[in-house]
Amino acid sequence: MSDHITGKTIVITGAGGGFGRLVAQKAAARGAQVTCGDIDAHAVRETAEGILAAGGQAQALAADVTRLEDMTALVQASVSAYGGVDVMVNNAGVMPLAFFSDHAAAYAAWVRCIDINIKGVLNGMVAAYDPMIAAGRGQIVNISSIYGNFPVVGAAVYGASKAAVNVLSESFRMETRGRIKVTTVKPTGVPATGLAGAIVNPAAVVGIVGHNMADFTQAMSAMGEGDLAGGRLDPEEMDYVALAPEHIADAVIHAIDQPWGVSIGDITVRAAGDHYIL
Repeated sequence: MSDHITGKTIVITGAGGGFGRLVAQKAAARGAQVTCGDIDAHAVRETAEGILAAGGQAQALAADVTRLEDMTALVQASVSAYGGVDVMVNNAGVMPLAFFSDHAAAYAAWVRCIDINIKGVLNGMVAAYDPMIAAGRGQIVNISSIYGNFPVVGAAVYGASKAAVNVLSESFRMETRGRIKVTTVKPTGVPATGLAGAIVNPAAVVGIVGHNMADFTQAMSAMGEGDLAGGRLDPEEMDYVALAPEHIADAVIHAIDQPWGVSIGDITVRAAGDHYIL
């Protein structure tokens, strides 16, 4: 098999945990030179230290994706340490699901969502643009969501933020054709990432599961209690109910592990038995 990851310089936001940490670990294990950014300085240092202890190449910087200067510094750290930035993975995001009727409790979280999910992705793309154009090649990987596919109740702001990521990604691809390729990754529900911790109103998940709400609630409750039966937690079984974070990280790695002239534009990875209607 061909190897298109060894030696690549990869910058990853939200690398202090979740998908970001896994992508950093997997890329470094394949020989990439990884620059990890996260607003949580301690968590992102742990990511880099773990990679270094395993024999990989990594560095860590505290970076707030809502600040363009932080993103520029993150990219420049890759340029300074490793000679460039081949891949920019804009992974940092939050998911404050809530109904409009929850506005009093949700508004501040919605504003933060706009800042991180839209401005954060834009800042990462802008920061990587000049070095990639100067090098004559590069790849942007933006983490979106199935929530960006179509409007649903309970996810107006979050869904709008991910739809914006989709539009930003495709616009960037068209403007940089032949110089920078763009991949948009649209995860379905991945409970183990901790992203659900930002949900304002748990009932707002109804928009994405629809008529499957009762079974979804029962399955998630059983999963939390360790009582989910059968093969619903076994990825080898057809009724596998919820992806592990590794499956999404593997999709990101797959998109990066392509010849420069081959671009995987969109990836949606599902559990075969998931409840999501989009």
